[in-house]
Amino acid sequence: MALVGIARLAAHSELLEAKRAVQYFEIPARSILNRTKPGMPFQWTVNPYRGCEFGCKYCYARYTHEFMELDARDFEERIYAKSASAHLLKQELRRIPHGGRIAIGTATDPYQPAERKFGRTRAILEVFAAGRGWHVGVTTKSDLIVRDLDLLRDVARSNVLGVNITITTLDPSLARLLEPRAPRPDLRLAAVRKLSEAGIAAGVFPNPVMPWVTDGEEELDALAGAARDAGARWFGGGPLFLMPSAQKIFLPFLDEHLPHVAARYRRMYVRSGYAGKEYKETLRRRIQRIREKHGLASGPVDYRPEVWIEEQGALFEI
Repeated sequence: MALVGIARLAAHSELLEAKRAVQYFEIPARSILNRTKPGMPFQWTVNPYRGCEFGCKYCYARYTHEFMELDARDFEERIYAKSASAHLLKQELRRIPHGGRIAIGTATDPYQPAERKFGRTRAILEVFAAGRGWHVGVTTKSDLIVRDLDLLRDVARSNVLGVNITITTLDPSLARLLEPRAPRPDLRLAAVRKLSEAGIAAGVFPNPVMPWVTDGEEELDALAGAARDAGARWFGGGPLFLMPSAQKIFLPFLDEHLPHVAARYRRMYVRSGYAGKEYKETLRRRIQRIREKHGLASGPVDYRPEVWIEEQGALFEI
């Protein structure tokens, strides 16, 4: 069958670099700014890469490789750097309403190892630093983000910036099982501290909270306390979303490493990728108690940047 669309682009992408079992490619991109569905806390997303080397066993974004006629297991082994990311962003920001909420890193980690060499995330942040008036969120599991502290300060001066550091567990052994190539939890907490000390609004996302694995009240309370002590201003917390592409990886992983919960997962997620209503409500109340105890917000907080465009609908300035 002839490949079309994004699958054809992937198949003809230029190989940039290969190491271990990981291959890096450059893929042409027609767009870098993607519109979200109604009901999301942000209107636009930016993902500088396709695939993610961290290889988190639960990752929902594996479906993005299936669009390219690749196996879900290729998600952490075939990484695609999007070409002309900064140029595309400059063009597209001029065509959308000013002041929107834009999330960087919703389907791939913007600070995965590929970023050290290819710098696509830094180039995107330079675009925001040169403009003003946007609400920008960055989500990552990597302490590599502190490389860009100078640039993040510039972004925060003229935009509302929030950085979310994802930490699913403080247990380094469990983290290594769940997130094989991601930085250790202590390194991520250190990144929160450095961001906070630099004046960058930062918080911790324990997402996804995994039933019977990372959802214990004592464990979440310890994580929230550590986040607060590191200077975090908010603490997220949503249950695992386990769509079919992720189930192909996560359920066999449970069978091998956490067999005592594997059957419960199959029962919970047999009809849907979402946890049940009763579980979601129980988790919501648990995390709310923990937030209140530690004085943390539920999500990124707004502030007035030093440099701000007052006029509604003003064009992005480059």
